[in-house]
Order: sequence, then structure tokens, then C-alpha cells
Amino acid sequence: MKNILKPIKIFILLLVCGGFASQAQAQNGKNLYFNIDWQMNLPVQNDFANRFSGWGAHGEFGYYVAPGVAVGAFVSYHTNNKYIDRATISTGDNSAITTDQQHSIFQIPFGALVRFTPSREGMVEPYIGAKLGTSYSEVSSHLNIYKVYDRGWGFYVSPEVGMTVYFTPEKQVGLHLSTYYNYSTQKSEVLNYDVDGLNNWGVRVGLAF
Repeated sequence: MKNILKPIKIFILLLVCGGFASQAQAQNGKNLYFNIDWQMNLPVQNDFANRFSGWGAHGEFGYYVAPGVAVGAFVSYHTNNKYIDRATISTGDNSAITTDQQHSIFQIPFGALVRFTPSREGMVEPYIGAKLGTSYSEVSSHLNIYKVYDRGWGFYVSPEVGMTVYFTPEKQVGLHLSTYYNYSTQKSEVLNYDVDGLNNWGVRVGLAF
């Protein structure tokens, strides 16, 4: 239950921030922006939990300090899962257990961002960006009623390409689309599995304010 409530709380926080950002946008012209997105990703170079997943959300805000350059902050979360058929696995100390497993990787990266927008004149604004920060993760295996996990922190970096398509010339609300790649340096050991770094490719679809 806690694993379900944690993403919901983060998503509600992103919605609240979006409301504040919309009010600030009206007061500060169009230099301030805020995105809230549904996030989908596919883990790469990772066999522990490598299934495509839509269990994610992302929020960010930025301020244009120059005509085409914005800086800001971001936070997101994502969960990837993988079912493992029944097998006998070692649990250490010359012991073993026979069971099926549900692997899970939960991540919360957050930090700073920079965005480069070639032109902000029209209703379509393409951009390239980069995010840099830290990431918390929980790598876990559910064994029937038991859970074995490893939690940790790592350095996080993510290049991104996207666009915002505004619905009106006033640019109060628009559609945000992007694709990204991220890498974080966490290392985890769960049972007889080793996870060395977390890599993901993904897409985001949401609203821009």
C-alpha cells in the first residue's frame, strides 16, 4: 500500500505546483513555464526489471533567463516490474528458497535543468534540454509474502528533446511532448542479482502552463 500511495502523493504535489505556476505565469508574462506529464519508459542494459512501463509522472518548472535559455528544476518518479517464474534461488548462508518473484525498480530523480528553445515566436516551441541531479531508488524482489530490497542514491543525468504546442496565441496552456534518455549511478544487490547503474529511454506526454 505504501508503494502505491507514494507516487500518488508526488503526483498531487505536481498538480498543486502546476496551479501555482499558472498564476505566476499570468503575473510574470511568458518567461515562466511549468510542465506536468505522464511518463512512460523502457529500461535498457538491465535484466532485473526490464519491462516497458507507464507507471510514471514528471513535473518541472523553468524560467527564461535569456530569449532562448531557461533554467529550472524537476522531479519525477517511475516504477518498472518484471515477473520471474518459479525457481530455486540462493538466499545465502547455504540456504535456498523455491518460489516465483515479482521484481520492481522504483526511482525518484530530481535536480536542476537547462532548456534551449531556438524560437519562441510561434505556437509551437521545439527545444533540447538536459537534466542533472540525484536519484533515489528501491530495487526489490517480492517473494510471496516476503520482500527483499536494496535502497540507494546515485548521480543522475538526462538529455531530452521535445516540443510544446500551445492551444492559443496567449500561450496559457499547451500540449507537451518529449523523448528522453537517463542514466543514474545506483548499484544494488538483491538476492543473487546485481544492478549496476539504471538506464532508461522514455517519452512524456502532458500539459504545459
